[in-house]
Amino acid sequence: MSDIDEPSRGDGGDAARRRRVVGRRTLVFGGIAVGGLAALGGGALVYRDIRRSAGPEGAWVKLAPIVPAPGAPPRASSPAFEEPGEDTTVAVWAHADDDIIFANPHLATIIASGATLRTVFVTAGDAGRGLAYARQREAGIRAAYDLMRGSTAAWDTREITLLSGARVTRFVPVDDARLSITVLRLPDGNLSAKGFPSTGDAGLTQLINGTVPVLRPIDDGPTLDASRLADTVAELIHAGRPDHVTTNIPHESAFARGDHPDHSCVGSLVRAVAPAAEVPADAVTYYIGYPSQHQPVNIEGDVLSAKVDVYRTYAAEDSVVTCEDASACLSQPGFGQWLRRSYGKVESELQLN
Repeated sequence: MSDIDEPSRGDGGDAARRRRVVGRRTLVFGGIAVGGLAALGGGALVYRDIRRSAGPEGAWVKLAPIVPAPGAPPRASSPAFEEPGEDTTVAVWAHADDDIIFANPHLATIIASGATLRTVFVTAGDAGRGLAYARQREAGIRAAYDLMRGSTAAWDTREITLLSGARVTRFVPVDDARLSITVLRLPDGNLSAKGFPSTGDAGLTQLINGTVPVLRPIDDGPTLDASRLADTVAELIHAGRPDHVTTNIPHESAFARGDHPDHSCVGSLVRAVAPAAEVPADAVTYYIGYPSQHQPVNIEGDVLSAKVDVYRTYAAEDSVVTCEDASACLSQPGFGQWLRRSYGKVESELQLN
């Protein structure tokens, strides 16, 4: 395992600032009830959509039912296995930032409580801009987690080949093994659900619908067909031995209308494979994405300030959505609305179509 080198923010005092504010953030988030909150996530956006006065809405494309291949649950011998921790959550998201936008303050509450958190990002969120941009986003998420956990210690990284045949990259803080971030780096599907020319105009929607036979990760990992992707997600969930699972709202929910298509695909994947991963339906919480902007504001005051600090720390590494201060973050179309809201839904609340 080797250390990850993160891009410089050009501000030598940024790490110190994160350490100073973590105590206040822990207190603020620690007082929030976990059950009624939902995750927020932006995903990769096209420039023109960021500039719109209202938040962007994704294309609505019919998605084929996801039916995992029958077979035994993923085996305990998976190379992705992680030692079980206390009150473990496995969080599976479409893009790096879905968690801090749509799942905070719940996410920070998990970290502050001392519980175990295993995060998985299915796509690279690359917006057709390549691996370098995807790595910026990954560096931003590590920085955001550093702020929430109150440490700037290095993260180790290693590549893992799963039983499914997929290859993933895993990041673990050297001083906190109860946290991990695992990335598959599949190509971003775009707001249109049509992908980007640089990655073959294909994404999760086309793979699940069978219009493309396979997807190749943007880091040139092994290709995945729809069955292997389902096996991969099930294996990663099972390897974390979760007490709880959190993810994007699934396509079959009424709350998915207008969401990023990648969000819908990942939520549906998790919902479909949860039984194979030995996760009961009532242990999964699904977080409303883009359409949360149509719900009442439910994040305000110090809790909102703490949440925006985490987002701004991430955005300092994301060259597409960067914002200089809290006011600028909250004035961003879409992001400002999402940051002020967080809505999680359990199976019985999904309003299934």
